[in-house]
Amino acid sequence: MKKFALFISIFHFFFFAHTVEAQKQPEAKKVLDEMSQKFRSLNGFTAEFDFTFQDASGGSERQSGEIAVKGEQYRLKLPDQEIFNDGKTVWTYIQADGYKEVTINDVSQMEGELTPSNIYRMYESGFDYKLLKDKVYQGKNVQVVELNATSTSAPFEQVKLMIDKSSKDLLGWEMFDGQGGIFSYTFKNLKQNANLPATYFAFDAKKYPGIEVIDLR
Repeated sequence: MKKFALFISIFHFFFFAHTVEAQKQPEAKKVLDEMSQKFRSLNGFTAEFDFTFQDASGGSERQSGEIAVKGEQYRLKLPDQEIFNDGKTVWTYIQADGYKEVTINDVSQMEGELTPSNIYRMYESGFDYKLLKDKVYQGKNVQVVELNATSTSAPFEQVKLMIDKSSKDLLGWEMFDGQGGIFSYTFKNLKQNANLPATYFAFDAKKYPGIEVIDLR
């Protein structure tokens, strides 16, 4: 399933170690730190999002979904699939054509991967960064921070973050794979300090009769 693979590659790709001395612009770091601190101060948030992929030939694909994040916990809803992470365990639930399956991993098995809960601090390792020209995005004035991977083996050579100039919210981002592919995310209907119980981020197989369980822990 090409679309599924493209989507998951955004939320789950590996960081690589520094290979050269990073060139980090202080002004950009200030914006990134403010954005990260804003996220860490929240008691969770929920949002809808649009995801698009455009390849070098001009072809494109699009998906929409929902996301909920609270600290290191998150829940990601997509067509035919959901990903649950309660901070200790990750469940990937897939339902298509009457078939139901859940794959279970320990969070430790996912170490080093980008997730919806750590994208706010991704700049802390493996990237140089600089400020680009401000622009209007979703009708709001945003600061654009460009991150450039410090390893030639990284799957994405460049990332651009759109950060609300007044609220410091991360409103969207673009990732460039170096081969003409562009992955774009846009948050909408962002609701902060969502009162989400811990059970919201855990998958209960008992609620899904007939599901196949693949436990990789």
